[in-house]
Amino acid sequence: MEFLNSFKKTIIFLFVVILPITVISIALSDLFERKGNLEELKELYSKEKKKSVDHSKFAELQKNFESPHEVTAACLSCHTERGTEVMNNSHWTWEAEEYIPGKGVVYLGKKNVLNNFCTGIMSNEQSCNKCHIGYGWKDKNFDFSNQYNIDCLICHDNTGTYEKETGGAGYPPIGEFAPDYNYISANVGKPNKANCGYCHFMSAGGNNIKHGDLGMELLDCDKNVDVHMAQDGLNMECVDCHTAENHVMKGKYYAVSSCDENRASCTDCHDQYPHKQNKLNEHTIKVDCRTCHIPYYAKVNATKLYWDWSTAGKRQDGMPYSVKDSLGNDIYLSEKGDFKWERNVEPEYVWFNGTADHHLITDKITSDTININTLFGSFADKKSKIIPVKIHRGKQPYDIIYKNLLQAKLWAPEEGQGALWQDLDWDIALNLGMEYLGLPYSGEYGFIDTRMYLPKSHMVAKAEDALTCTDCHTRNNSRMKHVPDAYIPATTHNKTVNLLGILFVLAAFGGVSGHAFLRILANKKMNKNNPKNK
Repeated sequence: MEFLNSFKKTIIFLFVVILPITVISIALSDLFERKGNLEELKELYSKEKKKSVDHSKFAELQKNFESPHEVTAACLSCHTERGTEVMNNSHWTWEAEEYIPGKGVVYLGKKNVLNNFCTGIMSNEQSCNKCHIGYGWKDKNFDFSNQYNIDCLICHDNTGTYEKETGGAGYPPIGEFAPDYNYISANVGKPNKANCGYCHFMSAGGNNIKHGDLGMELLDCDKNVDVHMAQDGLNMECVDCHTAENHVMKGKYYAVSSCDENRASCTDCHDQYPHKQNKLNEHTIKVDCRTCHIPYYAKVNATKLYWDWSTAGKRQDGMPYSVKDSLGNDIYLSEKGDFKWERNVEPEYVWFNGTADHHLITDKITSDTININTLFGSFADKKSKIIPVKIHRGKQPYDIIYKNLLQAKLWAPEEGQGALWQDLDWDIALNLGMEYLGLPYSGEYGFIDTRMYLPKSHMVAKAEDALTCTDCHTRNNSRMKHVPDAYIPATTHNKTVNLLGILFVLAAFGGVSGHAFLRILANKKMNKNNPKNK
């Protein structure tokens, strides 16, 4: 009976999975013969980039600027509509209207979504918002409607000299360390890698910590690190792929986003079926380009794969302390806890259809491990493909009684204000953080395991360094071994299918052998009955 049930499931699998894939492959075989447009792209991006305007000639920028707001006012005196555009995008608001199945329409972004790195900006704005494209966001009272709070220079400085003050709520340094506003404003232009990297390379507190495929190494890398940004290659800028219309950048960051819209993808430039080999093009039905072409990330500098907040707060001889590994990476900090780092990391792989869920601070905890974000997708979903991800694992505080995650006050300008990083007292820091949010806190906290999924899109390898067939199609340590519901030849196996395969082989061998034996007998009989042989 068990064999019959297994046999029935196998037949269903063959008709529901294998047959449709075969039919689709045959039906699309003509499309698969299309060749890529690589040479055209190389020619396009090899052209020298020139500025369209020399800002040093504008009288408006010759003023003696005494504050960054005055620089913004000068910019907006010519670029009259740009302030409104900026204030309508999520780089400014740090939230966007999103739809999440089961939750409906919600407004999410860095403003209110948790992560398992530095956890969240709430009550920590004065420090975290060094990476905001504005001036002065230090608390809930920031004026998002004032266009003169926009920091134009952080994105458009082409001198590499502009920076913001640590703990300055988005302001640059003042006094003798203030930027040379006249020099910088005379040399503004299209954002380059350094502009974008000022925030995106340094997120979570240091170079390459969060993403693993976005770090300072991309500023002067070769093609072994990233074929697109390589100095000896196309030397592309971030905005070549993340194009903008009315200051709305193309691309999604699924630690804060949920909807399948305005995404940047490989096929914005490359054909859907770019390979000369049809068999490779067939993979694009269910396998994302990045899966094969980003075999490793964190190729130069290590990235964090684990962050345990539960050990934060320790002292040695009454003082905070740190421990480093052989490469100089912090593996313990009194203010942040324990870390694990890794270089040349193999991505993990999941199904993804472009939509995601997020565990909000008000959501109830119902399991021993929380997915901070969940990437939706499955084999059965027509829009889903297998993509490479970094899964960052950690432990972070939660309310034992109310069963929800907690936000601590992490930063303050000085000791004695209850911030964890300065005073190393979890109970006070959690009380202050939750009070700032206006949310209840029972006073009893623990630490829970969390996971955060970060899709990988950068550090694209050279074609010859992409994954090969045997990286996935093998029984021994296949890259796809943890991908659910996927039938992968040479990797996926089923006892019933294996048995049927053996029986088919034996039957074929028996049929051939039987046929040969009968031919021999027939030949002997014919020879015996042939009069010429008598």
